[in-house]
Amino acid sequence: MRAEEFPTRYGPWAVVAGAAVGLGAEYARQLAALGLRLVLVDRDAPALAATTRELTPQVEILPVTLDLARPDVAPALTAALGTRAVGLLVYNAAVGIVSRFLDITAAQATTMLDVNCRAPMLLAHALAPAMVARGRGGIVVMSSMSGNFGSEQLAVYAATKAFDLVFADALWAELGPSGVDVLAVQPGSTRTPGWQSSQPEALRGPGPNVAEAADVVREALATLGDGPNLVPGAQNRQGAEMLARMSRRQAVELISRITAGLLPNR
Repeated sequence: MRAEEFPTRYGPWAVVAGAAVGLGAEYARQLAALGLRLVLVDRDAPALAATTRELTPQVEILPVTLDLARPDVAPALTAALGTRAVGLLVYNAAVGIVSRFLDITAAQATTMLDVNCRAPMLLAHALAPAMVARGRGGIVVMSSMSGNFGSEQLAVYAATKAFDLVFADALWAELGPSGVDVLAVQPGSTRTPGWQSSQPEALRGPGPNVAEAADVVREALATLGDGPNLVPGAQNRQGAEMLARMSRRQAVELISRITAGLLPNR
């Protein structure tokens, strides 16, 4: 799709959930460059305000400070939207607690389920009907390579990302015939504030196995319309193919040797 066609296919408004920093802010930047008006949603009001100030000269922006774990997340967002026609939902928000399962609290586990699974499901349920009625639109759900296998310290987080992957698969099959494109994106290690918080200090700098947010988003937007899923980066795709050839036990053991070294952030 040519860049000038993007607003017609996915505009006039795009909702980016989890838009304040990292991949979400990069989605906002690239969508603004493509000419979409933006609804930026995040619970971090100061960071959201900074991203809004950065992009306001380019496009019209509605910042919405909203905790995506709240039970009424969909009515709260639709009330803020008013009559704005949303042609694209990018669900990037995630809570990723790195810790052994028995060391996290029930409340922390529930928050991961609420933000990572319940909120994207409810927002898609609220926004997709209008897209179907118009016969055009798109939904991007940020999953993760960690959603393919369980591993140490990521029991709940990885399981939520598996939900996101399968949920997006099903939406791709159901909504595609109505003109709504759906894509699950499964990044590997990507230089974002969340990723850096889990890394030992010596590994936080540039490296061949760490993607940049701009590259992940660029590939995701180029692939939207050719779902149902994307593993960004040739090296990550090779790694995913290698793991898929292993027995599940071998894959879980291999990944766990890596994730056991992450810094707990509970």
